[in-house]
Amino acid sequence: MINIENITQLRRRTLGLTIVLTAAAMAFGQEKQQISGKVLDSQKNPIPYASVTFKNKTVKENAALFSDATLTDDKGHYSLSLVPGSYEITIEAIDFKKTVITKNIPGASSLENFTLENETTVTNTKTKDIEGVTLTVATKPYKIELDKRTYDVNQDIISKGGNLQDVLANVPSISVDTDGTVSMRGSSNVKFLINGKPSALLGIDDGANALQSIPADQIDRIEVITNPSSKFEASGTAGILNIILKKDKKLGLNGSVTGTLGYLPQTNLNASLNLRKGNLTWFLNGGLGYRESKNTNRTNAYFTNPTTDSPTLEQHQESITESQGRNYNASTGFVYDFSDRTSINASGTVRTFDNNSNGNVNYNYLYFDSTSLDRLRTTNGKNNNLAFQGDFGLDHKFDDKGQNIALSLSLQRNRSFNDTDIEQTSNNSFDLENIINQETINKSIIGKADYELPIGEKSKFEAGYRLDVNNNDYNNDVRQKLADDTAFGFLPKYTYDATYKEVFNAFYAQFKSKLGNLGYQIGLRNEYSNVNIDYLSLEGTAVNTTKNYNNLFPSVFLSYDLGKDNQLLVNYSKRIDRPRSFFMIPNPNYNDNQNIFDGNINLNPSYVDSYEFGYSISKKKLTINPTLYYRHQKDDVKMVVYNKTELVDPTNSNGETQTVFHTKPINLGSNDSYGLEINFNWEATKWLRFMGNVDFFGYNTKGIFSDTEYVSNPLSFEGSGFSSRARLTSTFKIDKTFNFQFQGNYRGGQKTASQDRKDMYAVNFGASKTVLKGSGTITFNIQDIFNTRTMRSTSYGDGFSRDSYMQWQPRQFALSFTYRFKQGEKIEQPKKKKDVNSNDQGGDDMPPM
Repeated sequence: MINIENITQLRRRTLGLTIVLTAAAMAFGQEKQQISGKVLDSQKNPIPYASVTFKNKTVKENAALFSDATLTDDKGHYSLSLVPGSYEITIEAIDFKKTVITKNIPGASSLENFTLENETTVTNTKTKDIEGVTLTVATKPYKIELDKRTYDVNQDIISKGGNLQDVLANVPSISVDTDGTVSMRGSSNVKFLINGKPSALLGIDDGANALQSIPADQIDRIEVITNPSSKFEASGTAGILNIILKKDKKLGLNGSVTGTLGYLPQTNLNASLNLRKGNLTWFLNGGLGYRESKNTNRTNAYFTNPTTDSPTLEQHQESITESQGRNYNASTGFVYDFSDRTSINASGTVRTFDNNSNGNVNYNYLYFDSTSLDRLRTTNGKNNNLAFQGDFGLDHKFDDKGQNIALSLSLQRNRSFNDTDIEQTSNNSFDLENIINQETINKSIIGKADYELPIGEKSKFEAGYRLDVNNNDYNNDVRQKLADDTAFGFLPKYTYDATYKEVFNAFYAQFKSKLGNLGYQIGLRNEYSNVNIDYLSLEGTAVNTTKNYNNLFPSVFLSYDLGKDNQLLVNYSKRIDRPRSFFMIPNPNYNDNQNIFDGNINLNPSYVDSYEFGYSISKKKLTINPTLYYRHQKDDVKMVVYNKTELVDPTNSNGETQTVFHTKPINLGSNDSYGLEINFNWEATKWLRFMGNVDFFGYNTKGIFSDTEYVSNPLSFEGSGFSSRARLTSTFKIDKTFNFQFQGNYRGGQKTASQDRKDMYAVNFGASKTVLKGSGTITFNIQDIFNTRTMRSTSYGDGFSRDSYMQWQPRQFALSFTYRFKQGEKIEQPKKKKDVNSNDQGGDDMPPM
């Protein structure tokens, strides 16, 4: 018996196929016609290298056969051949907002000019379809978004040819001390991420050497997240810095090469190669560099008798260290789209860093019994760091409504060798020699799962799980030979093996929605940490300690739309400051027998409650974002500095002693910080733009250290005051191919009972010239024009005061050339989960949209 329903279906399919084939035949029967047009900005200036894509809408099946795409030339013109019909036109360009319109093209014609409008701010505004095309132009180097602030490194002329440390020195809300310490709003407890994940590329303790080994030319942007939501790892009480590395989005094969020469001597060569074809996107980046640096450190210490308050000793120290660093890095990876809903990605990175240093430390001791002593310490050091990282991911969309899951796994390993040879003479006679060999190995596994479920049009539920396994192995050998010794002997107290292992499991859930103009998001994160420290020194000291922490971290975000580009933001989050593993290893450091860093195995995490109240308004030429903030930190980690009289040779004492400074981290008291931070972009004229960041802040520190094992009199950390930080960058546009920048940085002094830190300021300059019809760029910059970037402070302790001066790097300049080749059509990658904690694009949608 014939199935009537099957016959009906067959007829419908036959009719549909006939219509499609007829339309296709008609289309093929028509000749392609020449279409041309122009893309301009709101000032009627041409926009070069904009992508214009035409997708045929007349033929539903095999529409790709009738579609095409092109780029505008350096004068904003484009042209291509198309079959007449209805087309969906998409226009995109680097850092431009995508716009899609539908237009009927009857035949050969010159289309009306497409107009681009300047971007205001990244808020809830939507681009409307208009006649022609409207694009939102991301011309600002610093964008204020709802959940973060994004700094575009590509528009930073001053750091071209430099490294990550140079880039961070230009980012609003961020300051970099002369020793490479990075701070956010005055706090150095910053969590670093690369492409949304903790990275072995930054080493175990995110030191200055690691920052200097990542070239600025490989960085796309920096995301500054001052108050992360519950979706993020809770570490980093100051906030999160997410470093997004470059990945090109253009079709076909393309890439770039950048070379740099500079002084103090530096050379860099970095290259990138990208391929996007069909469902496959592949990239390869690599580079090498050489850089010299010079570090100057001076201290003057004055000692008194605590009982008589009379002077007993002056100690003057000058240290000059010159170093030569070489770095090599390579990374490759791919993204493969199995379908519109499922894709996989994998990438691998290797980075190596070598550093040789030579330093001289001069000590002059003036005793108040009319005697004196001169000492010279000569230090030769070698450091080798090798890091590997492999990342794997799976993204799947269950439907087209936004329900999706993202899975990721990261395997990381970082190995560091530090070998130091120290020779000391006293009054021109050989005194002692130390040989120090340190090896640290860090192995990490990070697994994540993130799930999103839209509820209606305005609500979303998110949940996820994260596993972190971190294992740090330390091997430290210290040998010493005195004038009377015939061979080296180990210093048992500082020769040890130690293992620090931390495992933490985290779960989070958060819900976001919007009621009228009011948006809200509430979230809760639970983290359970298990820490094990195993330590054994040569003198026989053995420690095995296990610590467990289980904490809840809530977050609340509110937003209220006052009008277009006019919004109020209020948020709260709780964060944790986990002690660095290095801080918890007993006797971890012996680079200088005059200055010893003592670990504290009893150190515990400290916790911060962070509040922000912000306002964002954007006009045609001005975007301004003032933010009030307040942070309360309890069980704060403070550095106790004390001095002790110790034997020069504890293993074979001849009675000779020396005064040694010790630094020890402890949990003590609280720290409150509050302030008003103002970020702004102002396009004063067509040729002049200002970007500024001003932070007026107050601080109130509490805590008195009175452990008689270390100090005879209580050591006060009490202090309060008010200070400021400011940065202003002015960009001058001479013409369409030539720009230059001036930048001024200022950091006000701060004072507590234990330290008085002086003001610091610096001025930088950069210039950029586009050549070879847009394929090449020449840049020149000078860092610290007036050579004023120095850190000066006075520390007060039990029976002494110490004045310090430090300059990490003197004035330097660099000349760079970048050549870009095979610039294909830029297209948008398939939309993935916007989660800075799980993908390469970053950008967690923390506050409600």
